[in-house]
Amino acid sequence: MTYGGGSALRACGCAAAGLLVLTGCSAGGGAKSGAGERTPTATATATSAPAGAASGSPGATAAPAPTKPAAAPLVPEVDESKQPRTSAEARALLGRIVVDREAFGPQMVRRTPFESDPSRWPVLDEACVWQTSGLPEDVLATSTRYFELPAQEGRGRVRINVTVTVHRDRRESGWETAHAMEEVLRCPDQKLREGEELKGLWGASLYEGEQLNGWTEDAFTESGQYVGEEDGGPHPYLWSQGQFGPVTIAVAGKAATGFTQEALSALVVQGTARMMLQAKQQLGKAAG
Repeated sequence: MTYGGGSALRACGCAAAGLLVLTGCSAGGGAKSGAGERTPTATATATSAPAGAASGSPGATAAPAPTKPAAAPLVPEVDESKQPRTSAEARALLGRIVVDREAFGPQMVRRTPFESDPSRWPVLDEACVWQTSGLPEDVLATSTRYFELPAQEGRGRVRINVTVTVHRDRRESGWETAHAMEEVLRCPDQKLREGEELKGLWGASLYEGEQLNGWTEDAFTESGQYVGEEDGGPHPYLWSQGQFGPVTIAVAGKAATGFTQEALSALVVQGTARMMLQAKQQLGKAAG
């Protein structure tokens, strides 16, 4: 199955809608009434009276309305045969999913360092301070890339991180999302490193089909405020994560003076939608 063109636009729209719902919960204390209701698939079509009944001609029937072909599903079935079995295969897959600076527009640049150490894994300790350790046994490969929109007149530096992780199976990738939710509940205030902190974090996790999550098997979003010695603050902070099969993708964004949360959300959605689309292209089962 090919996922491109219209599918890419639909995926981006769903990711954006889901992120807006979740960040809306953070700002307003809860989703709007009815946001979680799903519209049931129609089981019958309305019919008009036979043409003959209207005209008085017995035996005449209305021509059936043409049916449109079903759109490609936004979340296809995973092809188990495409899942990587070794670290080398996982690193190759990761390289085909992760994005570079052009995914965010011409003004985005690489930071230094550009990529994380592939042998290290972030861990939130008991004091709510982020540390690193060796890769867990269930992780075959992981990589984080660092970008920024340089400061310019009237706007501070905006930072974007993208992360792709390849697990041994989809059960473990699902547990990663569950752990992310647990970390927010345990530590609404977190220390990233010396001089950088996250404050007032709020998170939400949605399975496929819940509310507006139509783009990933499991979606997780957290939002809050970022404070840094160099960047000031508080500024809006967003993290958006999705899962497809054994792969998780995530984008984190830290806004700045002169850069709105809406603009930050747009960048985060661009990254998550692009990487999720590429994960589906690599691991999705072909049609037919």
